Amino acid sequence: MSKIILDRPELEALSDYRYGWADTDEAGETAERGLSETVIRNISSIKDEPEWMTNNRLKALKAFYRKPMPTWGADLSGIDFDNIKYYVQSTEGQAKTWEDLPEDIKNTYDRLGIPEAERQRLVAGVTAQYNSTAVYHQIQEELEAKGVIFTDTDTALKEHPEFFTEYFGTVIPAGDNKFAALNTAAWSGGSFVYVPPNVTVEIPLQAYFRINTENMGQFERTLIIADEGSSVTYYEGCSAPIYSSDSLHSAVVEIIVKKNASVHYITIQNWSNNVYNLVTKRATVQAGGRMEWTDVNTGSRVTMKYPSIYLMGEHASGETISAAFAGEGQHQDAGAKMIHMAPYTTSSIISKSVARSGGRSSYRGEVRVDKNAHHAANTVRCDALLIDTISRSDTYPAIDIRTDDVSMGHEATVSRVGAEQLFYLMSRGMPEEEAMAMIVRGFVEPVTRKLPLEYAMEFNTLIGMQMEGSVG
Repeated sequence: MSKIILDRPELEALSDYRYGWADTDEAGETAERGLSETVIRNISSIKDEPEWMTNNRLKALKAFYRKPMPTWGADLSGIDFDNIKYYVQSTEGQAKTWEDLPEDIKNTYDRLGIPEAERQRLVAGVTAQYNSTAVYHQIQEELEAKGVIFTDTDTALKEHPEFFTEYFGTVIPAGDNKFAALNTAAWSGGSFVYVPPNVTVEIPLQAYFRINTENMGQFERTLIIADEGSSVTYYEGCSAPIYSSDSLHSAVVEIIVKKNASVHYITIQNWSNNVYNLVTKRATVQAGGRMEWTDVNTGSRVTMKYPSIYLMGEHASGETISAAFAGEGQHQDAGAKMIHMAPYTTSSIISKSVARSGGRSSYRGEVRVDKNAHHAANTVRCDALLIDTISRSDTYPAIDIRTDDVSMGHEATVSRVGAEQLFYLMSRGMPEEEAMAMIVRGFVEPVTRKLPLEYAMEFNTLIGMQMEGSVG
């Protein structure tokens, strides 16, 4: 029974990743390809950056050249750094209203639902990045009155340099890994957030990142600082149209959570299957603070992403909950890292992955407890769901305990969609793809539960479209 149902040709469509629409790309057609000191100096010059940032970029470029390509994870041999466009400027400046945007960019973001979200006041502020530049930004006046800063990173460097000299590159230094070095050299755009002491941002800040150019490299840089006793939720969405050749997304996210502060960072990425998605995300959490990553990854050719939390002060806590979908020709190598550096710190990791049509999903995680972090506690749960017999799931946990009086738990499961489950739902009149989507939604329900209502609805829609082979 299992083989008869699961090997049906209709299930081949589950790996498809289509948009059904494309954008014009006049800016990308004339952009320069290749990486060099001249290219990096030009990026810095165009942005009119201070000399210290230019020098910082050039040092990072040297680090990028020195560091070897990682070979321990997914296959990255298809990346051609000489063919990538490292900077594509889509507009001359930021628009103050949606109506001021160029028509093609406005149409793109209309389809992604940004103005709709803003009209319904689902977000406290919006930043939209198109290729290498932020093309639109808005924040509610009442938040500005409280001292909240939310803008694109390029603008923040000019208007708030004191934060950059103190924090930029302190959580993720340029020499951390090859792609962090590349981002530090070629970064452009991204989000900057500062929340003053004891200020609560009750509704999310939101950012959208769109790659619209073939062979484009997008290197946004995000820096979030939650001062003592503050709280903020930040949501990002990412997308790209399908091209016949590859693009590279290599972002860096640095988050500083100060004493008794709280940050919730939500990502829903639905890259097309020609994108290499190689991202470094890390947070440091001081005493009594809390950091949460909620991470959803669909599409892309390769994703390598392991959000990390360094628990630096007593009673700091961290949580990472993620879902990854791997289809035909896709490798989702994702996970999380929890580093306990202080006593009485707590953390948890929940990882859900779905693989179908020959796709591969991997959990790669690390839990480390420093010698001073007595009475630390951590739990890890990794669950993988295989849609068919040709897909693959792997788990690569690393646990490093350097002290006594520690509570630690790790659980991993791998299961397949049962023919009986499908048969039961279909016998009630449910089409096969809808039945499959329902099973998957139930499997990832712990992730959905962590999302605000409007984002949970988006996630459930995305799952249904994955099962229909029409994500976009």
